[in-house]
Amino acid sequence: MIDYRTFTLDNGLRVAHSCDPSTAMAAVNLLYDTGARDESPELTGIAHLFEHLMFGGSANVADYSAEIEAAGGWDNAWTSNDFTNFYEVLPAQNIETAFWLESDRMLSPLLDERTLEVQRNVVIEEFKQQCLNRPYGDMAHYLRRMLYGTSHPYSWPVIGKKPDHVAAVTVADARDWFFRHYGPDNAVLAVCGNVEFEQVRELAEKWFGSIPRRNTVKRQLPAPVFPTSDVEEQVSGDVPQTAVVVAYPMAAYGTKDYFVADTITDLLSAGRSSRFYRNLLMGGGGLFSEVDASIVGSEHEGFLMLNAKISADGVEAAHAAAGMMKREAAALAAPGSVTDYELRRCMNRFESTFNFSNMGYQSRAANLAMALYHGEDINAAVERQKQTTTADVARLAGTMFDHTPSATLIYMPCK
Repeated sequence: MIDYRTFTLDNGLRVAHSCDPSTAMAAVNLLYDTGARDESPELTGIAHLFEHLMFGGSANVADYSAEIEAAGGWDNAWTSNDFTNFYEVLPAQNIETAFWLESDRMLSPLLDERTLEVQRNVVIEEFKQQCLNRPYGDMAHYLRRMLYGTSHPYSWPVIGKKPDHVAAVTVADARDWFFRHYGPDNAVLAVCGNVEFEQVRELAEKWFGSIPRRNTVKRQLPAPVFPTSDVEEQVSGDVPQTAVVVAYPMAAYGTKDYFVADTITDLLSAGRSSRFYRNLLMGGGGLFSEVDASIVGSEHEGFLMLNAKISADGVEAAHAAAGMMKREAAALAAPGSVTDYELRRCMNRFESTFNFSNMGYQSRAANLAMALYHGEDINAAVERQKQTTTADVARLAGTMFDHTPSATLIYMPCK
């Protein structure tokens, strides 16, 4: 059981706190409700670029990370299709430094041409490293377009469609992005470590309380236009072996079927007792060198993926691998296929992973921020997952793997 408390400032900033007296450190996590889903098809990658810009200094801070390091800590951030998240880890006695820095860039980040030029170059280089010069690095570009078409914001990865979009971002674009998406009423702050609740409340009021609401614009995403029949695409690149991905649309976060889908992927590929490991990796006749199942969980409709690396060459081998993964997944729909014992073992693994992930103060702060954003009790996560029954698994497996059009991507080495 995680002991935590929450409160909300008058300007809309939601705050969560969990005290951990076993450490001398503290983690401060600030989650903004903005990501690549807020971009337009003509200017992608700006959400991730703006994450970088937030480290370029602010009204009263020339070098953000240098201040954190001087306080004995470190900082980082990430961007997803749905969120942008910033966090600091530092000695608990210096926690006010993190509050000061986060509030200053929430109030007024330094958005000028020099800062933008530096960060544009950094992000463009990151695009080259991650997508153009890394094996399978552009796989998400192909797969998301196959599933979502070309105009839905989930149809491109967080890094953006192409470097040209990042290069085209102007200072005016960056300032517009800030005022439309960054503000206390669009953020969640979570603090975990050797810090008392009253101190967190006092620091939150002191450093964030005077920042005005931004009244950020509420997004209106179009409904995704998923494939109406099975689609397949074959691409090639400088990769060591053929990769096969079969993807199926799935429900949005917070719905019952989201958590059922999560359970399905655990049954298929979580651990050495999973079906993919036993039946495909160990019993697949040497065809598979890697095999996995996972969900791309999103705030809107996401997708479930069956992934494999295969040791054989050729399209026929790729089709065989895709067929074997599909059959193994579809087998979950057979009456009595998933036993109570198998499901209970899966749930025990989920509970263990959840508990271990919340033992550390840094990950607990991140998880608390996400739970508060969703309006959830973090302590209810395990019981919510355990509500999935064998009948739920069979129902969704039958619907998804037997009656839902899929997108298959075959990524082969260049000949």
